Amino acid sequence: MDIHLVQGDITEQRVDAIVNAANSSLLGGGGVDGAIHRKGGPDILAECRQLRASTYGKGLPTGQAAATTAGRLPARWVIHTVGPVHSATEDRSDLLSSCFRESLRVADELKARSVAFPAVSTGVYHWPMDDAARIAVRTVRETSTSVREVRFVLFDADAYAAFEQAIGASDATDRR
Repeated sequence: MDIHLVQGDITEQRVDAIVNAANSSLLGGGGVDGAIHRKGGPDILAECRQLRASTYGKGLPTGQAAATTAGRLPARWVIHTVGPVHSATEDRSDLLSSCFRESLRVADELKARSVAFPAVSTGVYHWPMDDAARIAVRTVRETSTSVREVRFVLFDADAYAAFEQAIGASDATDRR
């Protein structure tokens, strides 16, 4: 699998699937979630409502993933995942790791070959960027998947630098 870093807007990525750092309601929100719903249009929200009416009546659980159309986005699908809120007193890193693993599982079900991820949980959920990058890169590299290209699409230079450092550290560990 090829892993690439992109500084930019995830809603502009021409990939099979983009991952949405969603809230459990699946009904839109701020940050990446709001941008995806705004640019993707009403079809995404309509399918999210269908998911809530059928499979996820109480909302999408943290660490899980589900797919919808991408509406007007250049991707084919949106894979929604709910990241954990960071806690200084409880280790929730397994839940964050699960977001990436489950998103890749859903991508495999869709037969997606290229997936773009945001920095899940680093916005309003306050996960420290360096730690989130380490968990994301490690999980993607360790997950068995048919996905051929993963892009981490980072909004700013600080996030890009954190993911760049995580990839470098992961490369160094792989060479041992």
